[in-house]
Amino acid sequence: MTQTAQTADQKSEQDIILTPSAAKRVAAIAEKQEKPAILRLAVEGGGCSGFQYRFGLAEQIESDDIAVNESGVTLVVDEISLDLVRGSAVDFVESLGGSAFQVTNPNAASGCGCGSSFSV
Repeated sequence: MTQTAQTADQKSEQDIILTPSAAKRVAAIAEKQEKPAILRLAVEGGGCSGFQYRFGLAEQIESDDIAVNESGVTLVVDEISLDLVRGSAVDFVESLGGSAFQVTNPNAASGCGCGSSFSV
């Protein structure tokens, strides 16, 4: 499925999913920082496995972004990164070892122990 851009109202579940847990955490962070509840996921070269995930709050949705909504929070991914994370789910997990955003990526052939980098 090739897409150029979607508005935040056009959720395409086969592209990427933001879980309710992740949406709740993004909303809390955005409120505390007085920013829009827009989480940007990008993939960059690097990390111990070849690619790494980069998360950050975005000020706005760019024209080439794919955007999905969950509970009033928007997850945006640029087209290039989307090719590497298509079909993934972005979750927020809490455990005794800490808490973090986690990407379950069906495209990843392998990943590192910390879960922040992967290879295809």
